[in-house]
Amino acid sequence: MEKLKAVESLIVQQKKEWGEILTGFETKNRYAVLDPSTQQLYWAAEESSALVRLLLKQLRPFVIHILSVDGKAVLKIVKPFRFYFHEMTVFKSDGKFLGRIKREFSLMTKNLTVEDAQGAALYTICAPILHPWTFKISQNNIEAGEIVKKWSGLGKEAFTDADNFGVRFPQGASEEQKAVLLGALFLIDMVYFER
Repeated sequence: MEKLKAVESLIVQQKKEWGEILTGFETKNRYAVLDPSTQQLYWAAEESSALVRLLLKQLRPFVIHILSVDGKAVLKIVKPFRFYFHEMTVFKSDGKFLGRIKREFSLMTKNLTVEDAQGAALYTICAPILHPWTFKISQNNIEAGEIVKKWSGLGKEAFTDADNFGVRFPQGASEEQKAVLLGALFLIDMVYFER
């Protein structure tokens, strides 16, 4: 997690799976986590069963393991099964609980709450109906950062659900808060952009 301390933003690129493109069967998601200069900091890999991916699609429970480039465990992000009120919990590799992201009820917007390890609300995340790919991170009702789905090109958007994201962290966010916001990015991808 040390590398999170130094960065104010990240780029997350989902790796396209040729098996998924050719068969339409959902495979485990894999991501590269890059700094703003596109130097890779981490790998992220989904752990889930094929049957769960087939039957539950984006509702599925799974674990995302964040690994350093040399393969050492850094973070563990856990999503249990939820029909609507999706949530993810973020842990350090040693099992220390860092925080939780919860989807909130809303009709016209996409709303999430980010909580710290004590359950206190740190941030709210909202994507208004007219900007469905931009998720504003707010603290005390003041915009502090954002998570944005980036256009991947017609071919990639039409034939895969492999997405690219950028996250700009709130100024002064701790490495633990950045880790939980990275978890929010993965929840946003799964809930709003997986097909």
